Amino acid sequence: MTTSVQKTSWRTNPTLIRYALAFQSSKGMAALALVFAITSVALLAPVLFPQGYDFQTRNALVGPSWQHPFGTDEIGRDLMVRAIYGLRTDLGLIFTAVPLSMAIGTILGLLGIISRRLGDWVQRGLDVIAGFPGLILGICIVIVVGTGWLALFIAITIAGLPSFGRLARATLLTQMNREYVIAAMTLGVSKWKIMIRHILPQAAETIIAQGAVFVVAAVFIEAALSIVGLGLQPPEPSLGTLLNIGMLYVTLTPMYVIGPTVILIILALAFSLLADALNEAVNQR
Repeated sequence: MTTSVQKTSWRTNPTLIRYALAFQSSKGMAALALVFAITSVALLAPVLFPQGYDFQTRNALVGPSWQHPFGTDEIGRDLMVRAIYGLRTDLGLIFTAVPLSMAIGTILGLLGIISRRLGDWVQRGLDVIAGFPGLILGICIVIVVGTGWLALFIAITIAGLPSFGRLARATLLTQMNREYVIAAMTLGVSKWKIMIRHILPQAAETIIAQGAVFVVAAVFIEAALSIVGLGLQPPEPSLGTLLNIGMLYVTLTPMYVIGPTVILIILALAFSLLADALNEAVNQR
């Protein structure tokens, strides 16, 4: 009896129905397939290519072949293997920095429930951050922290704060005028409980959808900083690092640049489609 009731509740849950319909569309299914394929290849890279990304052959700067689909680099390393390990690095960076940025940005946006003046000051700070392009912000962070994974992580985390903070604040200002929130405050319910029980659930879906949008921006922040030599440093691969070095040899082996670029485009396309599907589900609410 309990099982049948649970099944019925899952089938009649309006939130689940909205997301199921959004991901049953061609766009949603393509997003899921691409994200699953990209993530699987990145996770299985050590299994698929146990020799690692630094394995050298005798053939340097050779063109595409069955053995080396993207060719080899200047010291004979397989470019496709390095690109896939670079994809693994990029996804690891994105899947840690973006959720942290979402969490911090949401908390900052909701601080206005404690004090309106505090909320206004936080928003002014987020406006200052938003005024810096991602590349300029990354350069400022590199000056302080130095090049490498940590600088990229901090740059992506900080760059996402304004968008998540503004969405959370917009939800806060809207919900504070609702009757059930006013009634809860009249009854003496603490502001923290109101925020957790009423306001945060209202903001969650929109913020998650924005998270998928920001993943695309994070991909290009990493690529931009690495292309100018301020991201990960060789021999550790990333898609941006491969493009940085590939520019020197693009006339000899165009696939040095084309291969990582194609993977970068597919990565951005996958999360763009995912963001569209999530936005579609949110807009149906």
